[in-house]
Amino acid sequence: MAGEVALIGSSGAEWVHFDVMDGCFVPGISFGPKMVEDLRPHSSLLFDVHLMVQNPFNFIDLFAQVGADYITFHVEAAIHSHRIVQAIHGKGKKAGISMVPSTPVSFIEPLLPFVDLILVMTVNPGYGGQPIITECLEKVRDLGRLRKEGRGDFLISVDGGINESTASSAREAGVDIMVAGSAFFAAPDKEALVGRLKGLR
Repeated sequence: MAGEVALIGSSGAEWVHFDVMDGCFVPGISFGPKMVEDLRPHSSLLFDVHLMVQNPFNFIDLFAQVGADYITFHVEAAIHSHRIVQAIHGKGKKAGISMVPSTPVSFIEPLLPFVDLILVMTVNPGYGGQPIITECLEKVRDLGRLRKEGRGDFLISVDGGINESTASSAREAGVDIMVAGSAFFAAPDKEALVGRLKGLR
């Protein structure tokens, strides 16, 4: 895993995105805070921990302690989302909220002034390699409009189905961050892929 993280660093990518899955909120099970703790000494990149778990409040302290820079949780898995955002900020970390494809932007509008990152899922979470649901990019446009109107100062990220074919649509919609998993690790030339995702090649 340290070698894979090193590949991310040498490719020109700027973040490492960790999908933490509990087998309840999403079908799969991935890993816990020890993975982040073990990899933290091997990378100076930003670590974004994406909590695809039930009861995300219970995981904030654990991931804050092991080196997460951003902690992103699903609004659908939380009752007191604002309290979770406060808890993340209280640990000195950046707070992100994520929404699955069926959740509208209107559902998270009250939280926009308080968060640092919005993660728009462009596939149904739980499995890698799924094709992008292009209709979800309309949420990116809506979020960009709300940000321009002064409703918050947050980054807009997309996750799911991002590759060389779909990156241009994501950039045109106005994303700040693209999460690429399957496309990145399958690419023979990872630096070239990252350049193309960024629109630099």
